[in-house]
Amino acid sequence: MLLVCAALLAAAGGFWLARQLDRPAPQLASGTWLPSGKPIDPFTLLDTRGQPFTLAQLRGAPALIFFGFTHCPDVCPTTLAKLAALSARRGVPPLRVLFVSIDPERDTPAALARYVHAFDPRFEGLTGEPAALRSLAARFGVVMNRVELPGGDYTMDHSAVLFLTDRAGRIVAVFTPPFEVAALAADLERAAPYLRSSS
Repeated sequence: MLLVCAALLAAAGGFWLARQLDRPAPQLASGTWLPSGKPIDPFTLLDTRGQPFTLAQLRGAPALIFFGFTHCPDVCPTTLAKLAALSARRGVPPLRVLFVSIDPERDTPAALARYVHAFDPRFEGLTGEPAALRSLAARFGVVMNRVELPGGDYTMDHSAVLFLTDRAGRIVAVFTPPFEVAALAADLERAAPYLRSSS
């Protein structure tokens, strides 16, 4: 009897695994799904409280990640405003929103906290050593460049891309502008069943 039960469980497990492997990727209207997911190498940054934030903290819950800076004149505030509207929308699966600074010279943990929390108190900001931020941005494929301005000031040019990570901390989708709240909401609802796995 035990052998029969074991055989039935094994068969059921094999059937479930086959269904998962055969499951088609979600069709996204405003982004690109990465079927295998892209692992993220270990990193260490600082959160808005000045505490270390590592890959371990990223795992466990799906997240939307955007690289930008607090002195950004248009793209960053516009994107964060849309993410705030997205987070408040009914039917959208709960997601963390992480704003990763590319301007650590000006974006201290305290400055980041004031900035991201003005859009949504649940948003998280990350900063850190310049080398660590450059390395992480490169792993995500984010291009950034400091542009000197007259009078000694400067701004930052950067890729405006949204990255979706799953519970395992893998990049599973990439969204590029223009970001539309309704389209993102629909895509995230389609992607929700694929974000639950932590393996």
